[in-house]
Amino acid sequence: MTDARETSIDNAAQPPSGDTGPAPVPLLEPREGIPSVTATPEALAEVVDAFAAGHGPVAVDAERASGYRYGQRAYLVQLRRAGAGTALIDPVGCPNLTPLGEAIEDAEWVLHAATQDLPCLREIGMQPKRLFDTELAGRLAGFARVGLGAMVENVLGYSLEKGHSAVDWSTRPLPEPWLRYAALDVELLIDLRDALEKELDRQGKLEWARQEFAAIAAAPPPAPRKDPWRRTSGMHKVRRRRQLAAVRELWTARDQVARRRDVSPGKVLTDAAIVEAALAMPASVQALAALPGYGHRMGRKQLEQWYAAIQRARALPESALPPPALAPSGPPPPRSWADKDPAAAARLSAARAAVTGRAEELDLPQENLLSPDTVRRLCWEPPDEISESAVADALRAHGAREWQIEQTAALLTAALSAEPPKNRP
Repeated sequence: MTDARETSIDNAAQPPSGDTGPAPVPLLEPREGIPSVTATPEALAEVVDAFAAGHGPVAVDAERASGYRYGQRAYLVQLRRAGAGTALIDPVGCPNLTPLGEAIEDAEWVLHAATQDLPCLREIGMQPKRLFDTELAGRLAGFARVGLGAMVENVLGYSLEKGHSAVDWSTRPLPEPWLRYAALDVELLIDLRDALEKELDRQGKLEWARQEFAAIAAAPPPAPRKDPWRRTSGMHKVRRRRQLAAVRELWTARDQVARRRDVSPGKVLTDAAIVEAALAMPASVQALAALPGYGHRMGRKQLEQWYAAIQRARALPESALPPPALAPSGPPPPRSWADKDPAAAARLSAARAAVTGRAEELDLPQENLLSPDTVRRLCWEPPDEISESAVADALRAHGAREWQIEQTAALLTAALSAEPPKNRP
């Protein structure tokens, strides 16, 4: 049966012209209703069989409990496929979804902002061989707003409810309105994929998108970040090495507590409180209690725990104190280039202008045409021979895709070959 929704989907794909069309239609219910949550091995086996027997792409989404629980694990996985319908799976009751991942591994997975969901899906045994990222497709197609709600509204003419994106998805049982929201997140994802594929093909960018999607699917898991404590908000205020050590000790102690209690670290101790204590280096538990973030609601045992971390930092020998900053793994910050290497600064200015101009011509974000880090690395250490083939090889070594090289190698060769401006006497 063809309903009004299907007719609208067939006809709604429009180029990202920015024109306002008719008011979007609220999408209130999934087509087959809200499915029961799959939370047992028996129910999961039925879902695996259904999705293995389905056909076409598989829409996939995951909900986390960021800001509530420790880490970024998935607390709900949503899938939809023609012939199988929609499934809502509880990874707490079904922590190993490897059989499901294997059942659909040969299908194309459709995700929105895939790099956000792939780590938590990988943890539970799901890893696509092929994917289509509707957010990235929207960027390449030139849409100004690429959130899922905006894309569904602009491309398909429907509005999605936005009220439950930041809730605590570790809640059990999950309320029905949340489950409806979760099911609707994959309801139109394949329709959106089909419309965006047509638009990318119309613009001559479909092969570019396929290269981007292949790179995401093939990318290895990210390496653990070195010194993650340095990302504490407010770190720019902390200058002395012993104060840095206090941040490190407090951050580590907080992380251990948060992991043990399975709560977000910010709910154990705020970043602001860590920085306050590191700056003050209080000499007693009482002095610590007087600082912002350590008020009357904090028990004596907790205060002693944080004070012990500060004491550990105070007792460290100078040789064990952290350096003011990590050794750079790439070029220095561009603001220092003019002093360190004026020729490199001139190359960077010319290269940025060239990439920006080409991105505007192609109607896509500059960072999607070529990553700023790649541009910086190329300009700081250009090839010995400035030729288009050498520049192409350098871009390839930095991870640029072939379509990016085709669009930028000649421009960057000219930018690197340009004479730097002469200093006035």
